[in-house]
Amino acid sequence: MATQLKPWNKQSTTMVAPLNPVQKPLVILGILAALLLLITIVSVTTITQGILFIIGIAFGLALLYARFGFTSAFRRLMSVGNVQGLQAHMVMLAVATTLFAVILSTGFSFTGTTPSGYVSPVGISVIAGAFMFGIGMQMGSGCASGTLYTVGGGQSSMVLTLLGFIGGSVLGAYHIVFWRELPALPAISLAESTGLGYLGGWVLQLAVFAGIYAITVKIARKRNPPQMAPLKTTSGWKKIWRGAWPLLVAAVVLAVLNAITLSVRGNPWGITSAFALWGSKFLQTFGVDVASWGYWQGNTAALNQTVLADSTSVMNFGIILGSFIAASFQGNFKPKKIKPGVATSSILGGILMGYGARLAFGCNIGAYFGGIASFSLHGWVWMSMALAGTYLALFIRPIFGLSNPNPKDSIC
Repeated sequence: MATQLKPWNKQSTTMVAPLNPVQKPLVILGILAALLLLITIVSVTTITQGILFIIGIAFGLALLYARFGFTSAFRRLMSVGNVQGLQAHMVMLAVATTLFAVILSTGFSFTGTTPSGYVSPVGISVIAGAFMFGIGMQMGSGCASGTLYTVGGGQSSMVLTLLGFIGGSVLGAYHIVFWRELPALPAISLAESTGLGYLGGWVLQLAVFAGIYAITVKIARKRNPPQMAPLKTTSGWKKIWRGAWPLLVAAVVLAVLNAITLSVRGNPWGITSAFALWGSKFLQTFGVDVASWGYWQGNTAALNQTVLADSTSVMNFGIILGSFIAASFQGNFKPKKIKPGVATSSILGGILMGYGARLAFGCNIGAYFGGIASFSLHGWVWMSMALAGTYLALFIRPIFGLSNPNPKDSIC
């Protein structure tokens, strides 16, 4: 007898409700800081760096206003079968893949820089690194993008996650030669390496996205999981800067911003390479010869110039400031005390993510989002292994006092 599927009514991710008062002094402070840093970036480097900083601010706004999560999406899926986050990912990836296909096939660029996607080898380092990252992001309660936007949003524990992230990135950079020498397949593009071309690759990936989306609907109907807690918003145009954004709206915005990033700097959005740079430059000031590490061979110039010349760094600064401004507009910038267990888990999670990201040619942004949108097979492998790491982490989180969604919860 066939199993009867339960009806599943997906609720909105936002709801109209009273909002906290705007934290006007913080809004003004954030805007002034952004303007000052923008002027400094343009005067010290180039106008392109300034544009990327502004794009970073836009990323920060979109991430915080929608509380767009990769960590929470994976955790809800693996713990109770909630698929809302993963469905938003599929929409985001479908839009990004479409835009990337056009940009990469035509060479379209706003700055004259030939665009190139993130297509990396698939090997032991990617498998191990993504698995570590999956564990780490659940222990640290945030991924790469999540760490930055929650730091800007005032979540105290994420500062520790960020510090651990930087430390792990440096350690991964130090060990990278060992991992790169392990067995691996060459970089495989589902568009260029298969003979399908970008049109064929686009059709293939959209079919996969649609298939995954259809599976998530069946999962939801079968398990009828608790829904995501809707975020408070308001009505009219004011919701753009005061209230929360629907998850799917943010998914489209993030995809468009990633495509713009590709057309401005020549590479998709990335985050964690900057962490390795920041940490390495810090060690360099104490006399550590980081330039001799295999990771920095061929790119020692980055170690000897201002971080404002690093496009990933300026975008990261933009994300933090953009989310700070958004949180202040919502009246939600309220740092809290950190519990010892949470502090320990945050640091360890950050270290695992930083180390894993170096091994896996990126994080949830560079490898998962940017990799899949670039038609790279390694992006799909990263997703699978990060989900496996997430499942294991569900058993680790309670040790540090972190809770997991429960099927009997009304919301998750």
